[in-house]
Amino acid sequence: MGIFGALTNAVAGMRAQSYALENISGNIANSQTTGFKRVDTSFADLIPDAFATKQLAGSVTASSRSTNTVQGEIQTAAVGTFMAINGDGFFVVQKPSSFIDNRPVFDSADFYTRRGDFQLDRDGFLVNGTGYYLMGVPIDPLTGNPIGNVPQVLQFKNDFSPAVPTTQIEYRVNLASYPMTQAHDVNVPRSELLDPAAFGTNPLAAGSGTVLGSDVATFLQQSISGGSITVYDAQGTPVNVQLRWAKTDGAAYGGTDSWELFYLENGNAGAADVAWRNAGVTYTFDGSGRMNPPIDSVTLNNVTVNGTALGNIEIVHSNGGITQFADPNGKVQVNLLQQNGYPAGSLQSIAVSDKGRLVGTYSNGRMIDLAEVTLATFHGPERLKRMDGGAFLATEESGTALYGATGKVMGGSLEGSNTDIADEFTKLIVTQQAYSANTRVISTGNDMVHDLLNMLR
Repeated sequence: MGIFGALTNAVAGMRAQSYALENISGNIANSQTTGFKRVDTSFADLIPDAFATKQLAGSVTASSRSTNTVQGEIQTAAVGTFMAINGDGFFVVQKPSSFIDNRPVFDSADFYTRRGDFQLDRDGFLVNGTGYYLMGVPIDPLTGNPIGNVPQVLQFKNDFSPAVPTTQIEYRVNLASYPMTQAHDVNVPRSELLDPAAFGTNPLAAGSGTVLGSDVATFLQQSISGGSITVYDAQGTPVNVQLRWAKTDGAAYGGTDSWELFYLENGNAGAADVAWRNAGVTYTFDGSGRMNPPIDSVTLNNVTVNGTALGNIEIVHSNGGITQFADPNGKVQVNLLQQNGYPAGSLQSIAVSDKGRLVGTYSNGRMIDLAEVTLATFHGPERLKRMDGGAFLATEESGTALYGATGKVMGGSLEGSNTDIADEFTKLIVTQQAYSANTRVISTGNDMVHDLLNMLR
């Protein structure tokens, strides 16, 4: 082909460099686009068929080379629902095909993206900055396990989390070996102990018994406070449970260090009504200040406090949770006092946990896993079809989505563009030089053709 072949090759070269320039300009334009994946240009030579001694350098064609698996820099963000993927995977999203009564309608077409700037809209959907709706698997709030394995568009409504009645109280304390009750007198032996005979017609027996309203004043003088805690009934009604300890015997008097635990049943008890009720066991201690025999827990049956029925409540001490060591203050030192009940609460906010789950914070202080973010991967991720807004669509070359990618979802973070401005500027200079060189080939070919025509004249 000679000169005319050279002209054709130069035009193809200019076209290929123009294609590269378009990719470079797009990469630079999206250098600050969240989750953007740059497009590089791949050049391929086109060789005409010829004998080995007549082979030519040939022409050129340009094609795109995706960088879908090249991660951008991950930066922290102030919004709790923003998220980034550290490693392999794509968020599974959908885009509404239409809106009816201002509500999105989806056509079940899944898209995939690394753009994680999701925020709650007015309807409780998590939508990113380009209008794609996040998909995931809902979590059963009772078991904490995913409900199924097929992702769906996530929607969070401002529902109440139900009340959880108290069934267990964790209680760990140290009892002063010499309790400084109101009635104690260091010069009077046994004055720090509870005197069953002082309780009128209702004497207290070891490990049982109740304190009537008529004996409350005496009981308070001969016992010490063990702390109080708010518990909840089945409707979430808060109830304050007050605890008191009374020492009933001591090794210093030839007996065994023994204690009784009481809880307030009725703060407005009449003279003949039960005010304080015994927990039902006697706590005894050896010379080292440890329980002997050990009591890991005790169950309070049919607990009622100021008219509110609470049912059975287990008080858990665990191993070594109750001790009797010397205390200069003569009081009960509470090391742990917590319970497992909650009132009802409304959803306040949503954030992303380090396990890739969306966690709701409720007005009652509870944090409940609501959904698990689904990550998809592909056998051929570089063959995904690019869509507007940083999304991708699966193709035959990419294969279908495989759920359970190995990447880690990071809350309060965003993945930036993987465009390197310095690298793009370098490619820009090279592209410009290559384009200019192709124009010189055309100029040279034109001169040669002109000389050929002049020769024929």
